[in-house]
Amino acid sequence: MHRRIVAEARPVGIVVVFYHPNGDCIRRANRFAEFGQCVVIDNTEIRLSASDLGLDDSVIYLSNGRNRGIATGINQGVAQLLDRGCSSALIFDQDSEPSDELLSGLPGLLEREVHAGRRVALIGPAYDDARLGGTAPFVRFRFPVLQRIEPVGTELIPVDFLISSGSCINLSAWDDIGPMDDALFIDFVDVEWCVRARNRGYETLGSPTLHLAHSLGGEPIRVLGRTYPSHSPLRHYYLFRNATALILRGYMPLAWKWTELVKLPVRLLIYGVWLEPRGQHLKMALRGLWHGLIGKLGAWEQT
Repeated sequence: MHRRIVAEARPVGIVVVFYHPNGDCIRRANRFAEFGQCVVIDNTEIRLSASDLGLDDSVIYLSNGRNRGIATGINQGVAQLLDRGCSSALIFDQDSEPSDELLSGLPGLLEREVHAGRRVALIGPAYDDARLGGTAPFVRFRFPVLQRIEPVGTELIPVDFLISSGSCINLSAWDDIGPMDDALFIDFVDVEWCVRARNRGYETLGSPTLHLAHSLGGEPIRVLGRTYPSHSPLRHYYLFRNATALILRGYMPLAWKWTELVKLPVRLLIYGVWLEPRGQHLKMALRGLWHGLIGKLGAWEQT
């Protein structure tokens, strides 16, 4: 029988990962500090101080002096929040602009469900991306295609994964599940962590009543009447590498592996034909596939 996870009345924390932030990023972080203990992890290659950036004194700021990836950034931020006794951690990209309702609502929902006796690892909002056609559905891994669930109604929806930005982690479950996988660096970091959480008997829940505007990738491209998010060649390296590496891991769900195996050649065709520079996108995607097969993970290093 699973043990019941009960959260105490402890402060809420917020983790934001910076990479070459602009003034709006600083403004958002200072605003977050009004709702909870805000930790900023800066992956920018140049070391700066919090005062140089204009961050509020209440913001905890850690400069890595190099890009250590989103997984390590989240892990560093969560470690700071755990040291300060926080019960939950809201995770945001530097360009996320959540509403006041979301900032207070997600931790409240998490606390409610945990006190009701549910083993919840993560609660996240619905995601609005106007460039890709509106509100994205929640997802469950099913064979032969993913089950897409429209975010309607008022009840929390059990899902198989949530993207990290905008989600709220139950820190009481962090040690049991383990940190984000540093070796993945970026892409599928959230998927892998949610799978581990569910394998440990925790739930991941989507809230259809709370929404976050979130843009996936760069400017979308249209191919044969469908819209796809675009990325840089380097991001395509990570996408193909990590998908391949995770397909080879035994604990990942077979339904997820199948859908990724189907998507990989389609992505390769789209990014290698419709995105400029075609050769660079194709080269980095194929290199990512190879590195995933041989288990070469971590940050990309030019050779």
